Amino acid sequence: SQMGVPEINAFLSHLAVHDQVAASTQNQALNALVFLYRYVLYQDLEGDINPIRAKAPERLPVVLTRAEVRAVMDQLSGQHLLMAQILYGGGLRLLECLRLRVKDIDFAQRQIVVRDGKGMKDRLTMLPTGLIEPLREQLAAVKALHVQDLALGLGNAYLPFALERKHPNAGREWIWQYIFPARRISPDPRTGKLRRHHYDETMLQRAVKTAAQKAGIDKRVGCHTLRHSFATHLLENGYDIRTVQELLGHKDVKT
Repeated sequence: SQMGVPEINAFLSHLAVHDQVAASTQNQALNALVFLYRYVLYQDLEGDINPIRAKAPERLPVVLTRAEVRAVMDQLSGQHLLMAQILYGGGLRLLECLRLRVKDIDFAQRQIVVRDGKGMKDRLTMLPTGLIEPLREQLAAVKALHVQDLALGLGNAYLPFALERKHPNAGREWIWQYIFPARRISPDPRTGKLRRHHYDETMLQRAVKTAAQKAGIDKRVGCHTLRHSFATHLLENGYDIRTVQELLGHKDVKT
């Protein structure tokens, strides 16, 4: 707690220059330190965290054709299908999709609100018309599950940041429930409280990878591939690159 931004910059720069770690490893270290100060030490970091950056390997993203996307979707069903359709239809990252809550879906405006995305920024993206009815059905099933949890004295969803301290009962409200909840109740590692967390990301990753293999697609396909395909297909359809950048939540148009 006696150290601050200068020490963090020095440590992260050491990782890049001396240890020559990958950019992803340096980013993980940065995220862990930010989490430590924000959620464990409850301290604000003053100043800019701007270390010498580790070089990221330059790789072209894997993109599926529209036919390949359909082939992957044909191999999925249930929640896995709906989640994959949201990844592709809205360009969401994996955890952005799994962390969606009831209040983040705007059926009237056909929009999805992505909260606390990369860089801790909120953004709006599109909700395809074809997903409205499946999402309504998913919400109906989740609401029934939430009612059961409440009857058992549970149903208290994890709340971000300090909101739970200010409004300790807000987590029981319907709007805060995850759209894709976990199948089982488990203890919150921070507090020990029993909660229903969001769906396990490894399960969806495995389902998408398996679906691509069953579809006979000879590419390295994962959940992020659907996001890349979303962006590519929008550009092919004539969307302005700045619009696509905003939908993806990219800070730099080059990415």
